[in-house]
Amino acid sequence: MRSASGNGFDSSDSFAVSGAAERTARLHDIPPSITPSHGDDSHLLSRIASPADVKALAPNELAELCREIRTTLLAYGHQHGGHIGSNLGMVEATVALHRVFDSPRDRIVFDVSHQSYVHKMLTGRAAAYLDPDRFSEVTGFTNPDESKHDQFVLGHTGTSISLACGLAKTRDMEGPGSGIGNVVAVIGDGSLSSGVAFEGLNNAAEQGGNLIIVFNDNEMSIAGDFGGMYGPLARLRASGGTAQPNLFNAFGLDYRYVEAGNDVSALVAAFEEVRDIDHPVVVHIHTLKGAGYDGEETHADRQTASASPVSFDSPTGVHPTDNVNHSEPWHSDHCNLSDHEPHEGQCEASHWQNPDAAIGKPDDPRKHYGKMAMAALEPRFAAEPGLVVISPATPGSNGITHEFRERAGAHYVDTGITESHAVAYAAGIARAGGTPVVATTASFFQRAYDQFFQEMSLNRSRVTVLDFLGGLSGSDNTHSGAYDVTMFSNIPGATMLVPTSARDYLADLAWATAPAGSADAPAGPAVIRVPGEAILTAERDATLLPVTGGQIADRPQSTSLPASASSASGGISAATVRGTVSVTAQHAGARHMLDWRVNQTGSHVAIIGLGNAYPLAEQTAAALSADYGITATVIDPRQCTSLDSDVLESLRDGHQQVITLEDGQLEGGWGEKVTAYYANHHVSDGSRNPHVLNFGAAKEFTDRVPLGELNERYGLTVEQVTEAITRCF
Repeated sequence: MRSASGNGFDSSDSFAVSGAAERTARLHDIPPSITPSHGDDSHLLSRIASPADVKALAPNELAELCREIRTTLLAYGHQHGGHIGSNLGMVEATVALHRVFDSPRDRIVFDVSHQSYVHKMLTGRAAAYLDPDRFSEVTGFTNPDESKHDQFVLGHTGTSISLACGLAKTRDMEGPGSGIGNVVAVIGDGSLSSGVAFEGLNNAAEQGGNLIIVFNDNEMSIAGDFGGMYGPLARLRASGGTAQPNLFNAFGLDYRYVEAGNDVSALVAAFEEVRDIDHPVVVHIHTLKGAGYDGEETHADRQTASASPVSFDSPTGVHPTDNVNHSEPWHSDHCNLSDHEPHEGQCEASHWQNPDAAIGKPDDPRKHYGKMAMAALEPRFAAEPGLVVISPATPGSNGITHEFRERAGAHYVDTGITESHAVAYAAGIARAGGTPVVATTASFFQRAYDQFFQEMSLNRSRVTVLDFLGGLSGSDNTHSGAYDVTMFSNIPGATMLVPTSARDYLADLAWATAPAGSADAPAGPAVIRVPGEAILTAERDATLLPVTGGQIADRPQSTSLPASASSASGGISAATVRGTVSVTAQHAGARHMLDWRVNQTGSHVAIIGLGNAYPLAEQTAAALSADYGITATVIDPRQCTSLDSDVLESLRDGHQQVITLEDGQLEGGWGEKVTAYYANHHVSDGSRNPHVLNFGAAKEFTDRVPLGELNERYGLTVEQVTEAITRCF
């Protein structure tokens, strides 16, 4: 799935691209030099320009096509990375789908759609997987801008059945004139655990009519597969589809089982049997995730991989494996994270494969800060039985390692791909007096929006949310975290903390998870935006923080905070510089976590950098000093839930400009609140109403645009911010 992200980016297939729709026509043009075997037109994949070409193959050529696709996927994974494991398991099923059905008249909806690479190869886009110069021409997910064979942009999970129900409803209402034939939803790789998938199953059974649900059961999710549904599914597999209870039958759905989910001939026969069926049916196919990985490669082997032919053990390239049915708790083997040494079967590492060029590089921010948080929480488990880490899948991508999970035992829960449930579950734990910590990526948390408002915040549940991949990134359009501040910071009763260092991050975590009744404990939920690339890079290179060098004052620890005072020169008080910005007396003990920190006192210009944009604040201040002799005030607000009115008031004296920097959506975001503050608290002395400039992202979806390019687009560079500041003087 995801991404991601991932996403790694688990989940995200985040590589630079623009104008994908305009280049789609080129994808049929496959240079002979990069065909998967010897580079002549006798090889099948080089001749596939549309599903019609799959239908034209002789039956005995289908296995060879699968073999070439599998070879291409393996080489592509080494060079480019991506969701290779799920696609390797879906090779035969996708070939069979396009052999039997008539896309795009027959509508095929791929759930999550990270398992659609083979579909893309068979619908005119093979060159984007064969030619390294063209790898960026397609996204990692289906996208109608690329091809009429793609129904939706899908990067999240569980919605394919609902979408398919909608397509089928219109077809049935409009009749033959709709232009829609069979409707096929392809779901699996853990996505059936999503609550919305069950809502879709429920609707499909009631609606009736032609609807074919292909359930890709590879015995895996992103990590293991978790939940009560998986026991009955295992019994269905063991019984050849005859065991009861059958959850699909329980919904009132017809059901077929195909054990040989990596046998293209068996799948063709199964799909032909249900083509043009007049009622909803589930075709349950048992596949092998990562089919084609041999699991014996070393890193050295991987670094020399190419698109040359691979020796396989079956006609389509599936190796025999015993990497299934693990008895250990996590339902997957001991591959620790999701981006190295992938192999067949129940292997967490096969979910997301990083390219070979990334092997040996330091952890990305998600893994780095995720491991740090788990290391801080783990020593508390023995004394705090109610402390529980909850991951709605994607654990390895966020630094929740296999070893940590083993040691944590019952203190760790993977709920599967169930963000809404995970947040409501955490609220239940909190209500009972426990201390839940829910961790996943920002874009996935969008799926739990209602639970954040209702079960978590309305009920003042002491839930801690670790918000990974928040802010701008080069991720695809379904995994962008640019909207997280807009979402979380406007939920009543929730506190969103935005730390700018490892020290602050751990302090925020300790505060948010403080036992109930502690003097400084928050009264409700807390969201911690996990630091991103800019923060981690600056922590590894202190020269990127030219004002402080990364050395900042400790946070105030006393419950008695000083009153605000401005210096005679019109700057900010020394107390404020030490990080003890004043607040009103009420709630002083808890409020110290919400005080803004002034890391440099100055005049004329105040620069407030939120979260990942904070290093830019220091760098801009250094440029103003070096080039214009301006000593700017530099502020780290540390949170985006409320404004520190004492700091804002103190800036009236001696500051003509206040600059806000944020690496997220500007409209409805944080910086505009500072602008609104001064607009709504206008004073009669015009010289004491500073001019506010807000810098942040446009309200738009972006697709795999490199972070540096996004910063340029939104004016989030030292040169652009400095130019805007000096232009106003």
